[in-house]
Amino acid sequence: MVGTEEGIVISCNRKAKTPAEKIVCTFSGHHGPIYALQRNPFYPKNFLTVGDWTARIWSEESRESSIMWTKYHMAYLTDGAWSPVRPAVFFTTKMDGTLDIWDFVFKQCDPALSLKVMCIPFPMHPGPQALVPQVCDEALFCLRVQDSGCFIACGSQLGTTTLLEVSHGLCTLQRNEKNIASSIFERETRREKILEAKHREMRLKEKGRTEGKDDELKEEEPAVDLEGLVRKAEEDFFNVIFSELKKKETAAMKKSKLVGASRRGREGGVGAVGPGGFPFADLLADLEQVTSPGGP
Repeated sequence: MVGTEEGIVISCNRKAKTPAEKIVCTFSGHHGPIYALQRNPFYPKNFLTVGDWTARIWSEESRESSIMWTKYHMAYLTDGAWSPVRPAVFFTTKMDGTLDIWDFVFKQCDPALSLKVMCIPFPMHPGPQALVPQVCDEALFCLRVQDSGCFIACGSQLGTTTLLEVSHGLCTLQRNEKNIASSIFERETRREKILEAKHREMRLKEKGRTEGKDDELKEEEPAVDLEGLVRKAEEDFFNVIFSELKKKETAAMKKSKLVGASRRGREGGVGAVGPGGFPFADLLADLEQVTSPGGP
């Protein structure tokens, strides 16, 4: 199991034979890189991740979201680890130099103890003032917990390592703590499963509602008769052609009648002047201009 810079946890199977089987599943919930990932030493199905401004506890049975998470802190979280002796205790470090100790059996909204790490400089000169503790404003980047859970080593941005000893209550397994932690994990996992089922149901309803609206819009739209449109376009086209042909035939008939009348007038001695003194030559010229393609 690994955490990525995109805030995604990838669960892999090293015994898989095909590339598709190597990635079992993914978990997404962080807004930035994941800096720490560790399984609970008592319940391996539950694991802790640290990234962005929160620490989150996950269950392998709930893949869409984490089952528990801390509040969003003002400072960036940098590392985290489970207690090796208490299943309900884990530790986190922040960029403001603070170490938080969480005990979700005792309190879930806030850390059970928050420490501003004190730096004790190495004595360069003998004397009582050489070992005066100083508040570190350095960012804490990593932490490691001793196997007995009594000591915690914190590393700062400038390479300073501080060794802390926690109280007896934080490093001693409490009475019935395993059963309580197990019941909390199961309860939160069951709650997330119910929420996931409700979210899936809501998404399906929304999808069905959207598809129903699309079907209604399709039914409301009138059906387009393509064959009728093509038939009407053809009829209009041929009507225009026939009307133009009729116009040309009518004009040609009028022209032929006028030409015949002009010839009969010339043969009868009327000459180029018609009745009333109207010249046939001018009439023919005007008719040719009207019937010609470039005419008015």
